[in-house]
Amino acid sequence: MIKTRYSDQDVFLQTLVIPVYIGVLNTILLNRAYWQSWRVFLFATAVSIILSFATWLVNNAAGLYLNRRFPHVQQISLKLSALFLWCLFSGGLAVTLVYSCYVWAERYLALPIQPGRLGWALLFQVLVVALVISIYEGIRTFERWERKLRETEQLKKANLQSQLEGLKSQINPHFLFNSLNTLSSLIEEDAPQAERFVEEIASVYRYLLRANEMQMATLGSELDFAHSYFHLLRTRYGSNIHLEQAVDACYNDHLIPPLTLQLLLENAVKHNVVLPEQPLYIRIETRPDEHLVVRNNLQRKSTRVLSNQVGLATIATQYRLLGGGDVIVDNDDQFFSVTLPLLLP
Repeated sequence: MIKTRYSDQDVFLQTLVIPVYIGVLNTILLNRAYWQSWRVFLFATAVSIILSFATWLVNNAAGLYLNRRFPHVQQISLKLSALFLWCLFSGGLAVTLVYSCYVWAERYLALPIQPGRLGWALLFQVLVVALVISIYEGIRTFERWERKLRETEQLKKANLQSQLEGLKSQINPHFLFNSLNTLSSLIEEDAPQAERFVEEIASVYRYLLRANEMQMATLGSELDFAHSYFHLLRTRYGSNIHLEQAVDACYNDHLIPPLTLQLLLENAVKHNVVLPEQPLYIRIETRPDEHLVVRNNLQRKSTRVLSNQVGLATIATQYRLLGGGDVIVDNDDQFFSVTLPLLLP
């Protein structure tokens, strides 16, 4: 998640840093006179507070912009370099303006201005910028690491839930009973088809076992698995169910959570009538904007099927934790479609 505003922790750090910064900066520019004359102290403190606070606001805005402009971890060097250069420029300008104000006020407050001290003040500014950016980035790196650790644990749980849902849909008694009945009839009527049916069952279970160790799967492997799973459905329902694929081969190496297509196919069959006079049509297609769409015609069963929406919720959770975008579900009473982002390998 990209940070769009600074937290109370940032403000707290600034309330500590700015007073120390002002004290050291004015000591460098004015030496002991800053602490010995209350008039000098009040004037110098007011000037440096105003310019330091303005610089802080400008630098914070720049930091927020750079966070949005370079959101990925791989871009951290570019982001820090740009932020460092900007803070050097704005901080150097602020120090120069502070020094110019003191030169202007010299005749009124007898300020002990020494030209050489501006160089030391600018050097101090470089050190402050480097230190503050290092502290801030260190805090943010730790926060990102901590958040990533939590998300990884949540992803493991979501992935396990997805696997369990896939397994339950495959090995529940009804599925086994229907598969064995189908196989029994095929053995008597069509031995080659029975052999193919056994091969597809083996392929389905082999993929399920592999999926236990995967957090992501390529679209190509998911399509192969979906083809095996659909063969079992087609053997059972015959020509009453149809699957059409319009997938561009260039997306075969893109990634989606494992068992995603199986869950969507299973949901389509679970919630819709599949009859000769009401065939079920399922279409899997890719879009040029790197999205996958799984769509089926709607013909809901008259008897309401109990559903806890765990399958779709699990898919959405996995995408959210992976930072892969949103899963979009559309239902227009004619078609039910799920749009999935395809993630880069």
